[in-house]
Amino acid sequence: MKLTRSLLLSGLLFTFGAAPLSAGNTAIEPTPREGGWMKRHEGFAAEAKKGGIDVLFIGDSITDGWRSKGKPVWEKHFAPLQAANFGISGDRTQHVLWRLQNGEAEGYQPRAVVLMIGTNNTGKEKDGSTRNSTKEIIAGVTAVVKELHKDFPKAKILLLGIFPRGEKDSEPRKQVAEVNKSIAKLHDGRTVHYLDIGKRFLDAEGNLPKEIMPDLLHPNLKGYEIWAEAIEGKLHSLLK
Repeated sequence: MKLTRSLLLSGLLFTFGAAPLSAGNTAIEPTPREGGWMKRHEGFAAEAKKGGIDVLFIGDSITDGWRSKGKPVWEKHFAPLQAANFGISGDRTQHVLWRLQNGEAEGYQPRAVVLMIGTNNTGKEKDGSTRNSTKEIIAGVTAVVKELHKDFPKAKILLLGIFPRGEKDSEPRKQVAEVNKSIAKLHDGRTVHYLDIGKRFLDAEGNLPKEIMPDLLHPNLKGYEIWAEAIEGKLHSLLK
């Protein structure tokens, strides 16, 4: 699967001002994972085929956390909207692509999709190698948006900026900011609606308070309350 500099999405041409991406970008190559991941995917695919999903949340562990730390908030704000949570901890853009292409987009047509993906494409592997470059991550997020639009042509996609992570001046924080600056260009006000709520998690000095994200990555209950309050109005407007 290749992604060129330009991507036709919802009738508009989005061009990233960068050199062509090299072959072998893992962020855009649909890839499954091993172990219990496949069982979770199969469960989501079965849930999808039952239908009745008006709002789809899809992403990685931060989305997955609505089932645990954020469960009370989910039950209050999103369960009444016939929302489904297809988040899997550890997922990267390539894993979400594979899931959508292998059953998780079949059997239903949501009215809205809430997507946040890409944080696990940043940083280093255990062997010290770089997971993905900024340009590759941008291409990966763009590919997921394109896939969602293909699978759910009538859905409004609420594309969230990747949440800030790590210390204020850390490389992962800087890389996330660079990715967000580019994926914001996918906003067209019709099919794709970009929303960056990252500043809501930061203190006045730009730090991530541990009473909101104890590990500087995953929200706790208070963090999920901030998230829900930040997107609830926008989500309801997309469902009208």
